[in-house]
Amino acid sequence: MSEEHVYQFAAIILYLLLMIGIGFYAYRRTNTGREFLLAGRDLSPRVAALSAGASDMSGWLMMGLPGALYATGLIEAWIAIGLILGTWLNWKIVAPRLRVYSEITEDAITMPAFFEQRFRDRTRLLRSVSAVIILLFFIFYVASMMVASGAFFQSAFGWPYMTGLFVVAGFTLLYTVFGGFLGVSLTDVAQGLLMLVALIAVPIIATVQLGGPGEVVSLISESDVQAGLEHLSFTGGGMSTASILIIISGLAWGLGYFGQPHILARHFAIRSHKEATTARRIGTGWVGFSMLGAVLTGLIGVAWFQREGGTLDDPETVFLVLSQILFHPFIAGIILAAVLAAIMSTMSSQLIVSSSALVEDIYGLFKRNPNERTQLWLGRGSVVLVSVIAILIAQDPEATVLDLVGFAWAGFGAAFGPMILMALYWRRVTAMGALTGMVAGAAVAYIWGTVPAIKEALNLYEIVPGVLANFAVAIVVSLLTAKPAPEIDEEFNRMQKTISAK
Repeated sequence: MSEEHVYQFAAIILYLLLMIGIGFYAYRRTNTGREFLLAGRDLSPRVAALSAGASDMSGWLMMGLPGALYATGLIEAWIAIGLILGTWLNWKIVAPRLRVYSEITEDAITMPAFFEQRFRDRTRLLRSVSAVIILLFFIFYVASMMVASGAFFQSAFGWPYMTGLFVVAGFTLLYTVFGGFLGVSLTDVAQGLLMLVALIAVPIIATVQLGGPGEVVSLISESDVQAGLEHLSFTGGGMSTASILIIISGLAWGLGYFGQPHILARHFAIRSHKEATTARRIGTGWVGFSMLGAVLTGLIGVAWFQREGGTLDDPETVFLVLSQILFHPFIAGIILAAVLAAIMSTMSSQLIVSSSALVEDIYGLFKRNPNERTQLWLGRGSVVLVSVIAILIAQDPEATVLDLVGFAWAGFGAAFGPMILMALYWRRVTAMGALTGMVAGAAVAYIWGTVPAIKEALNLYEIVPGVLANFAVAIVVSLLTAKPAPEIDEEFNRMQKTISAK
């Protein structure tokens, strides 16, 4: 191992030890299954906001998004704009109501449990089907993080792909299995701050070394002339049908926020609905600055390699390569650790929510109210099980991080986003409407995203048709079925009254 790699590896080891230390701290404060799955509903707004942001953004923020900007240009920035808007709206219109309503509906701590209690679904189909959807798409989501981890160590240190994958999976499992939701949330805060600093530092230092913003723009323009691209155009060079669909698809990423179980879990866990305003400001600020850094890193990468006369074989490594070029090896190691932070924060959150789905919503169908100790160890075992399945999927290193994340994000957004909004704002939606809408949304998104003939015929992100299908089916079926029971109406009124109270 070279001296440069020794410094970088030392920084990464320090980071990993810090994560294990935080996990051990949380382990000593996690004694029951409920604490393992939701940290006793006692997260501060700062922890909830930073945890939601860090668990949301994942490896694609520092690899997938900069890579897309490097390869294509500002037309990919519509994804960032959609996510900033989605973050703000999610904390504004979903978080306060979901925090209050989930407590009213028998103190539900998972999204499937909330759906079952909110709609009084005595068939238990709504809860079990939504839990299966969570597991299906989260396995792909966790697999995407493992692909990112393998690519990270392969690019940064020349390690075999699978070796890097197992290292990251192993450390993430350690603090997730023992620290539970609290451990995941606290490590998310540290990881989120590290990611933010790295995403600000890399483009600023690179711009200075290139000679300032004017020189960066000039170099990008030179590169575009040679390659026939339009990196500095938000429309890709013109407002064609194809570019309009790309813009709509990018903005549509914001729709996904309303249905992401690992993000909505922070709404369940925040101390009070009244603290959602503080969380919204912190969370939106974090997402905004992080997105700006990722976008600029991709564009500045074009300028940098234009000046150096080279290109990148893998655009998704642009952040990794620039950080190694720009900084002393130890500082570069800290910045590289930020990439691991992005990967591990999301992976751990998804593992916890998958564990909740298995223990609370699937195991709970067969054995109601298991004792706390049993629930705790079932949760830990479920984390390991989901990890093993995801590792098997992630053995294909050819899948891009952005594609895998995009597919899972669309699946959740299409399946659950409309249901969350209707559950919180439309009292007339019924259990059958919710169930059929959820299945329709997930099915349309899945088919649209996996059948090449459909995807290529209309290059539109699968979340858009999935969300539309969910709303349409849920509304029609709800209006054709019997009105909800009076007790559902009473709970809805209680939720509204609590939200309106000063």
